[in-house]
Amino acid sequence: MGTWELNIKYLIGIDIGTSGTKVILINTRGKVLAKGLHEYPLFAPKPGWAEQDPEAWWAAVVKGIKEVIKNIRPSEIAGIGLSGQMHGLVALDKNNKVLRPAILWCDQRTVKQCAYITRKIGAARLIKLVSNPALTGFTAGKILWMKENEPGLYKKTAKFLLPKDYIRFKLTGEFATEVSDASGTLLLDIARRKWSETLLKELKIDRRLLPVCRESEEIGGYIDRKAAGLTGLSVRTPVGGGAGDQAASAVGCGIVESGIISVTLGTSGVVFAFSDKLKLDKQGRIHTFCHAVKGKWHTMGVMLSAGGSLKWFKDNLCKEELALAAKKKLDPYEIILKGLDRIAPGSERLLFLPYLCGERTPYADPYARGAFIGLEPRHNKKHMARAVLEGVSFGLRDSLEIMRSLKIPVKQIRVTGGGAGSKLWLQMLADIFGQEVVTVKLTEGGALGAALLAGKSAGVYKDLSGICKKLIRAGKSYKPDKKKALLYNGYYELYKKTYRNLKEEFKELSGLR
Repeated sequence: MGTWELNIKYLIGIDIGTSGTKVILINTRGKVLAKGLHEYPLFAPKPGWAEQDPEAWWAAVVKGIKEVIKNIRPSEIAGIGLSGQMHGLVALDKNNKVLRPAILWCDQRTVKQCAYITRKIGAARLIKLVSNPALTGFTAGKILWMKENEPGLYKKTAKFLLPKDYIRFKLTGEFATEVSDASGTLLLDIARRKWSETLLKELKIDRRLLPVCRESEEIGGYIDRKAAGLTGLSVRTPVGGGAGDQAASAVGCGIVESGIISVTLGTSGVVFAFSDKLKLDKQGRIHTFCHAVKGKWHTMGVMLSAGGSLKWFKDNLCKEELALAAKKKLDPYEIILKGLDRIAPGSERLLFLPYLCGERTPYADPYARGAFIGLEPRHNKKHMARAVLEGVSFGLRDSLEIMRSLKIPVKQIRVTGGGAGSKLWLQMLADIFGQEVVTVKLTEGGALGAALLAGKSAGVYKDLSGICKKLIRAGKSYKPDKKKALLYNGYYELYKKTYRNLKEEFKELSGLR
């Protein structure tokens, strides 16, 4: 009789997000039995900076674990999985004390350092060495920034860790990471799945400052006595390698085999594709990272302001709708999006560029900005709201088109995130992509993916792909309307042209006082 029949083992998934940490407890059938979420602040001490206190993550993890295990025997937990925000820099001294606030993925202070990396290594050679260009979000630029701007702290640094791997250290005492999260540092040889000795040497970063790097499915440590005393967990409970948030979320919605693509409609927008082989975009428009599935890779396009664009529209242009939603106790988005299906595709010749915070894919352009193009007196807020949804959808299609050009098979597109709750948006995506999209019933994302990976690490599951097929089912399907898809093709071409025509003006605008 196997684990499935006995059902006496549990798994924990921990996802260290930017706004808060989610901890879930599941049984081996994937059913969520308990969960906890604890939030913490993000600090911006200077324009373009984004920092957090790693101890706030740890406090949230301890609280979350205590909550989810209070009704079970800790000895029945088979493993713990970790996921978290990628690219962040945590610096520890020789006594394992945090030296400064963590520099986060969305921090933009490293423009100068990224330009230096590109000049020093060469743009084409950089992609050859680590499969990606130097972007401000990546960790390597943060290390060089600290070396240049905080030399005293840099000299005291004994170890650099990514956010989830700091939590691993607090749980196990081990300095370790895994290939999916390490891929976002710009210091990993993605093809060989190990630290790039060449890049580390040329950037003069001591290899000893980095943790050991393993496969995501391997065990990354065991709960030590100190962590057991604080959390209530059993000593020697395995902690899996885990994964960066996007790879873990992909596992959590079944993107573990070729042909299945995920589109995440969160604050940012992510298009994620599984790949059996390394697929490189020589222009560096999309990312190529190691997947959490052993020996596999993924390509990924990231928009900085997807759902964030709609939130900006809600917060700044929809005061009446917000008041009505509060009065009727409704979701304000329900009121804002109501009736948009009566507006024709193209929002009656109104375009929206969703580059409120610059852009990452396919344009690594920190100067790009948002814009409404084609406003006329007859346009109202409803037209503008639909244009926002369409503009974000066009931006997501940019990543999808690059993947298609790389011959990455696209058999099914699974949509997750807050935006997946809108039938209007889901149908719009199908029409703009020209391909069927489906929802996914499970919603725990990265935390669920981390828990499943922990099950693989602990030997509860033999095959990650097989268990995802059993647990994760596609939901409702939305098929493209051929006439609307054809119409959207024209708008999409104009959308791309509009950015190109405004690119230099955006940069010039950023220099004005």
